[in-house]
Amino acid sequence: MLVAFGLFFIGLFVLDMATPDRAYSELENTTLTQRPRLTAISADGLNNYFTSYTRYVKDQVFGRDQWISLQSAAETTLFQKTQSGGILLGREHMMFARHYSILKNEEKGMAKNLAAIQSLAQRYPGRVNLMLVPSASVVYPENVPAGAPQIDEKGILEGVAAQGEAYGRFIDVLPALTEHKEEYLYYRTDHHWTTLGAYYAYQQFCETLGLTPFDRNAHTAETCEDFYGTHYSKARTWNAEPDTITWYDLQNSLTIWNVTGPGQPTEGTTTGLYDLDKMEVYDKYAMFLHGNNGLSRVEGDGEGKILVIKDSYANSFVPYLTANYAAIDVVDFRNYNYGLDQLIAANDYDQILVLYSYASFTTDPYLYRAGVAG
Repeated sequence: MLVAFGLFFIGLFVLDMATPDRAYSELENTTLTQRPRLTAISADGLNNYFTSYTRYVKDQVFGRDQWISLQSAAETTLFQKTQSGGILLGREHMMFARHYSILKNEEKGMAKNLAAIQSLAQRYPGRVNLMLVPSASVVYPENVPAGAPQIDEKGILEGVAAQGEAYGRFIDVLPALTEHKEEYLYYRTDHHWTTLGAYYAYQQFCETLGLTPFDRNAHTAETCEDFYGTHYSKARTWNAEPDTITWYDLQNSLTIWNVTGPGQPTEGTTTGLYDLDKMEVYDKYAMFLHGNNGLSRVEGDGEGKILVIKDSYANSFVPYLTANYAAIDVVDFRNYNYGLDQLIAANDYDQILVLYSYASFTTDPYLYRAGVAG
């Protein structure tokens, strides 16, 4: 047995040495640690070096992806664990983010971002709409593992809805999603809603504003199979059921602006709504709107203009707005480092929609920019 283990570790060492280091794990959607350098021969220098080297060995070990999958299979099959990698493993092959309690930074983030939306609504009365999308666990509580303590996200959203006038119009999408919960509204292996879930929320938006919804029957639906999302990259369960991404074959153009200052940019790259090359990589959801660009414009088929301030949940929502507006400007504060007043003044938007998932709304450190005047 000692000889067998010795040969195993020697073989693994040889394979490690012969295999090139990877800079990025597409499956885990994360950057991998590179070989560290010893910069100082001292107690702190040596400690930092060996700490970094331990991370490096874990990240670059030969067959890393297979080892992680084997560990997950052992935990879920042999030990019947209902969570893996911080992900709750629910019924119907659904995976849920684990959210047992509200952290202090989330409380502060929620209050700060609601204050920013309130400021925006005060500066542009009658034009601001707030849509906070509930997590899949709120719509499908029966599929969450029994006994798993989750925060009362539904109660928090109801509290925001009760103060809706302070934030412009609060568009409560939970009733519409709950009504259609027997349908495919959230990906099983990813934290986003599906294109269908986004559509029912969009219908609620149209009903609130008196708009005629996008006619899905008048457009060709395209699909891509074998999508494994962000939850799967953490849980890596052996029996995960892959998802299907659906989109509509729209010919509207998308301009991604080169943002160098506040206001309306003058240079950009024009392309289609979807980056179909992403269908060949792991992060297939990034095909919608070509990912999370700082400022982009979709040319629509309707009338007037709308500004969408968003996280990635809006990426599959925005294409529906082409039926209602002539121009849909999209801001993602992760890549847009300015306030909004000059942009709004330059375009005189008819409506402003703030669309976030509940989870990212409580943690987004950049949304405060919406509340900054000037």
